Amino acid sequence: MYLEQAEKSAAFYLNNANLPEDGIPYWDFTDPQIPNVVKDVSVATITASALVELFSYTSDTSYLDYTDRVLNTLKSEEYILSSEIEAPFILDHSTGNWPKKDEMDVPIVYVDYYFLELMLRSKKI
Repeated sequence: MYLEQAEKSAAFYLNNANLPEDGIPYWDFTDPQIPNVVKDVSVATITASALVELFSYTSDTSYLDYTDRVLNTLKSEEYILSSEIEAPFILDHSTGNWPKKDEMDVPIVYVDYYFLELMLRSKKI
């Protein structure tokens, strides 16, 4: 029952018409301003890491296709913080709480955790 729901949730996410080609979603799939809104790296890293885990139960390679796309996108200069910036973060462009205008389009520590977890999980398969 839980696995079936996880697969349905993954299908909703992966097949969403508002998911950009690079795999990094907008802060909200239903924002009427798409594509002129910020993207959310936190959603991409958490989802990609979860999909690697889900792959281990299903062998559905579409999950790994998304994971690879996200990893390739995040390893670009657009998302990796410059070494010139002295901050304890790896990735930029995450959204914590858009409705309250808090943590908007910034680095967030838990995003780095899921990014590292994603890379470790991907390496194991």
